Amino acid sequence: MATQPKTSDKETLEKPGRRRFTAAFKQAILEKTDNAEPGEIGAILRKHGLYSSLLTDWRRARDRGTVVALTPKKRGPKPKADPKQDEVDRLRRELAQVKRKLEVAELIIGVQRKVSRILGIELATPDEPEER
Repeated sequence: MATQPKTSDKETLEKPGRRRFTAAFKQAILEKTDNAEPGEIGAILRKHGLYSSLLTDWRRARDRGTVVALTPKKRGPKPKADPKQDEVDRLRRELAQVKRKLEVAELIIGVQRKVSRILGIELATPDEPEER
């Protein structure tokens, strides 16, 4: 009888995270591989669990610039320069929403006017007060 693998095995349940390398680590690996013989480069990469494509990218970054090019880029939205910009953005969104509601209301009023004309119902104009 074959046994099934345990579902509580922690090694398979955890989601692996994205690896991030510091600029100092990248520079150290580049120095090691630059000074290594052709057969030793593969051993260095295997030892650290790296791919040759990473090494290529790091070399290109080093050639374009120095340490700045080797530091990882920050992800996500950039911080806003002006704190008042949040309020301006909120008010613009609110204005756009109110304009859409007004367009819908005007469309509904137009349909109501046409229906009242078809049915022969007199509607009070905004200038005239309604009689009760």
